[in-house]
Amino acid sequence: MKFYGREKQKGQLHKMFQSDNKMAALIYGRRRIGKSELIKQCLREAQIKSIYYECKQTTELNNAESLSEIISDTFGYPKLAFGGIEELLRFLFEQSQKEKLILVLDEYPYLRQNIKGLDSILQSLIDRFQGACMMKLIVCGSYVDTMKSLLSEQNPLYGRVDLCIDLKPMDYYESALFYQEFSDEDKVRLYSVFGGIPYYNRLIDAALSVRENIIELIASPGARLENEVSMYLNSEISKITNANEVFEALAKGFSRYKDIYDQSHVSSAPTLADVLDKLIRMDIVKKEAPINDEFNKRKAGYYISDNLSLFYYKYIFRNSSRMNVMDTDLFFDKYILEDFETKHVPHIFEDICRQYLIRMNRKCRLSEPFEKIGKYYYDDPVTRTNGEFDIVTKDDKGYIFYEAKFRKDPITDAIIEKEIAQVQRAGLAAYRYGFISKSGFFCKNNKCLILIDLKDLYA
Repeated sequence: MKFYGREKQKGQLHKMFQSDNKMAALIYGRRRIGKSELIKQCLREAQIKSIYYECKQTTELNNAESLSEIISDTFGYPKLAFGGIEELLRFLFEQSQKEKLILVLDEYPYLRQNIKGLDSILQSLIDRFQGACMMKLIVCGSYVDTMKSLLSEQNPLYGRVDLCIDLKPMDYYESALFYQEFSDEDKVRLYSVFGGIPYYNRLIDAALSVRENIIELIASPGARLENEVSMYLNSEISKITNANEVFEALAKGFSRYKDIYDQSHVSSAPTLADVLDKLIRMDIVKKEAPINDEFNKRKAGYYISDNLSLFYYKYIFRNSSRMNVMDTDLFFDKYILEDFETKHVPHIFEDICRQYLIRMNRKCRLSEPFEKIGKYYYDDPVTRTNGEFDIVTKDDKGYIFYEAKFRKDPITDAIIEKEIAQVQRAGLAAYRYGFISKSGFFCKNNKCLILIDLKDLYA
């Protein structure tokens, strides 16, 4: 199976493997994000003796026996027996005095649950063998709160971690590497459903259309990912009903705290705050404030940042009873197709365009590197309304406004003039205007315009 993306993280791990003074790495991130595959790929490339162990939700003795078998195979020893994990780990640190050794403890929280003081045991071994061995220890886990706690000042491992990788979903560009056979338009559609989670993207079948992949993987009874979102939430959240209420409100487009509270049936404001905070830590909801009023809590909004969760709560969760008794094609046409093409995909296209601009900014390919990108809040004095422009950057010269259009017709002079007039009427003093179009342009260009085609996003 080919490995895609994660070049930065691979570089970080290989640098650690080659270093003489870096011993311990901490890798964490949500389920299905690709932590284990990243580590395994680096181990394949490193050509250093390594022991990879996926910790189990069993007793200390059972884990010790399983790990000792891997150790025996790795070193070519007869079957070894250890009294416990501490003795086993000490043996490995001692072995690493003779040769470089990589030890991976994947799903570390499972082992930690059953071994009192495991963090202290590792801390003691790291301190004792620091500078005296060639051990490279990688501790990995999906329970983000638990993994982050290892970095706190109160934890014995504080100050002992040389490399910390908080693995995030891939961006639209790296995600598209999994489905390169599709057109650029369809890459946008696929990303709008499956997002940047490698596990989901590996399931996409190039022999099927976008529609067929969606039906096959999530929009049909018994689909591979039909229960993925609910299973993930159930594993992390004790009161799932509250989370479902919040997600339904967010999926309908309510983003302000007060609106979410009014639309959901969450019992209290503190409960809502707790749920939102948990979902943010899980990387499936984000809190975003306008770049021109970052510290105004009333103008901050909450948005579902995981595309599969957004698709699920928009189309599957509320219609699951219908889906279970209807023909799958009819269900897709009646409850998904129109909204998906006219609202959902164009909305995600805006996020893709933001990611594209960030990509270009990091590569220093923009004429003016920006320091901020996000929504811009405005009050329209003519209509006495307020709103937000979704893609605005700020650099040393000021603001650049961008408009993303995922529509079948090219952008014309009339469209550009209308958008610029709205921006000026709302009081946004933009010194340039950018337009990103799925279907190209039929207009004049001038120095104040930035025109970007869909093909540029995947070049």
